[in-house]
Amino acid sequence: MASGSSHNSVSSQLAGSDVGNLYGAIDKTNVHGLNLTVPEDAQAVIKPWDERDDISKFAESGVDDQIIIHVPFTQNVRVKSVLLKLGRGEVAPRRLRIYANHPNIVDFAEAEDVPPHLNISLLEGEIGVTEYPMRTATFANIHSLSLFFSEAAGGESLTIYYIGFKGDSRAQRKEASQKLEVPAANAADAPVDRLAEKSAGQQTTAR
Repeated sequence: MASGSSHNSVSSQLAGSDVGNLYGAIDKTNVHGLNLTVPEDAQAVIKPWDERDDISKFAESGVDDQIIIHVPFTQNVRVKSVLLKLGRGEVAPRRLRIYANHPNIVDFAEAEDVPPHLNISLLEGEIGVTEYPMRTATFANIHSLSLFFSEAAGGESLTIYYIGFKGDSRAQRKEASQKLEVPAANAADAPVDRLAEKSAGQQTTAR
């Protein structure tokens, strides 16, 4: 029941709208991963929101139950949450460590030595997409994220179907700010414009 409500809440926020979804800001051609059975599958799990439930495209770990996926962005973004649809049962990862702003992918040795910016215990048994909030202050100016999935329930391999992010870019924040400023400016000008129109109308009538 919980998984359904979680799925619905995210759906209601994002379905039919690009607001908050950072898919368009991801440099998808440069997304890559470590320990995947098929290296190109790192890009396959970066999908538009309307393809989030497509389970024909997925990433599967190779020799053990660890995967690192490096996601660069085309511009600096503020990341508010990560959206995940993961394998269930024995192929469900239970741990996600996120490393921010590494120019290259964090490798497994480095991941064990460097503290992550965020360490998440993943929910098990979720059917749909689950949203995990991130500390906005920590992820306010991000150009890349390395996601280290591990600790599969079965201990041998894990599966990922969808990775997405919610947040905004500096350009989006600037555009939103301008949209807020313009109506205020128009409102201030409006009475003057109406008076000018009324005056012009009266002058026309007088003639």
